[in-house]
Amino acid sequence: MLFDPNELEYSAVYKLLTGAIIPRPIGWISSISEDGINNLAPFSYFNAVGEDPPHVMFAAGRGNNTNKDTLNNVLATKQFVVNMVTEELAEQMNTTAQSVPSEVDEFELAGVTPIASLKVKPMRVKESPITFECELVHHYFLEDHKNGGACIIIGRIVMMHFDDEVLLDHYKINLETYKPISRLAGSNYAKLGELFSIKRG
Repeated sequence: MLFDPNELEYSAVYKLLTGAIIPRPIGWISSISEDGINNLAPFSYFNAVGEDPPHVMFAAGRGNNTNKDTLNNVLATKQFVVNMVTEELAEQMNTTAQSVPSEVDEFELAGVTPIASLKVKPMRVKESPITFECELVHHYFLEDHKNGGACIIIGRIVMMHFDDEVLLDHYKINLETYKPISRLAGSNYAKLGELFSIKRG
């Protein structure tokens, strides 16, 4: 089958894209409004950009040409935190995916603990074993959209937090204790599952 995205309904493009590009890591983004209200929301259009210096990206959809609270906060304050999602945090993460009024603090809604960051104003999720404090360096609104498109956010990591229990020697990550989850399509998520190794030539 061949599909020209310009000739498909938005919902069809979304289903094909999110069903094919899997698994996707989840960036659980915490931000803070100019009025000091905490915000916490998951984004599966998320990944690392590079390590020299370390940057991450996430994209916030703009359904009905409307910015999400996260996007408004990051554009206003130029800061955010990435909290990595584990198996134990799946339900809490899913709770923060719902649309709620801007004045609602999703930390309270999900029952997770906000703790202060060292270099940025947004709070971190205490229960997350890995968090990245980030400063906004670039954003880009997708062009030619029909339903609002999305905005790509790129942030520079200015501080990393790792729980001792997820670290091995030489800065390696213990996957048995980390237990991250990833996003699939629809309401489906995945654990790491069976691992295999292939050495590069």
